[in-house]
Amino acid sequence: MLLRVMPLCVLGLVANAQEGGDLEAQILYAYHIEDANELASMVQLLSAREQAGDTATALRYHLAHTEYRLGLLGGEQRGHKAEWAFAACADELKAVIEKDPKSVETLALQGACDGNLARYRKVERLLLDARSLERLASAAKLAPHNPRVVYLRAVDGLMRYKLGSTENQVAFEELQQAAQLFEQAPPTNPDVPGWGQAEAYLELGRQLQIRGDVLGARNWIEKSLLVAPHFKAAQRQLGTVARH
Repeated sequence: MLLRVMPLCVLGLVANAQEGGDLEAQILYAYHIEDANELASMVQLLSAREQAGDTATALRYHLAHTEYRLGLLGGEQRGHKAEWAFAACADELKAVIEKDPKSVETLALQGACDGNLARYRKVERLLLDARSLERLASAAKLAPHNPRVVYLRAVDGLMRYKLGSTENQVAFEELQQAAQLFEQAPPTNPDVPGWGQAEAYLELGRQLQIRGDVLGARNWIEKSLLVAPHFKAAQRQLGTVARH
């Protein structure tokens, strides 16, 4: 009987892992083509599963990741929607961190959501900023060579500190490190987060362009499009580089 049950367990694990990989791919594709409606639909679907009793860590993480992407697409033009999405992302991950305070991916993602949320909530800004920095620092201490952690710390620093400051330069160097780490990273399993590569390459291209390195900017933006050919933000950025 045990021999008959074990294959079913293995099949279940494989199915869950495959679903995780498929969900991440759907989230990234919707974000890259800037389909906010699709991301909102995914939030509703995953929320419904959670309300129906599915409280798996992986589901919570995918839901928070979807909300994070929705917040990024919201931007300043849809500030209220972006604020809601970042707040939902941070709240979704609280239970995960309470259960596992050393969950690197969760700490990093919540830090990113809190950091973005601070831009919209002036009254809570100091608290949110402090928690964001603490979460990102904890993740970096636990996994200093995780490319997503390094990337999210870099983006936070670039957003937080003015161009030309020492802190901004440190963040830029972290971004360069993140790009290199993504290039060296082996393929991840479907049940392990693997996102951030195309975004890190694009951000490095942007920062190089700001600093006057047009050839370097083009190189990294083109690499971003090799990873994600439908990445609209990268397509637009490449167009601005071509005009120089």
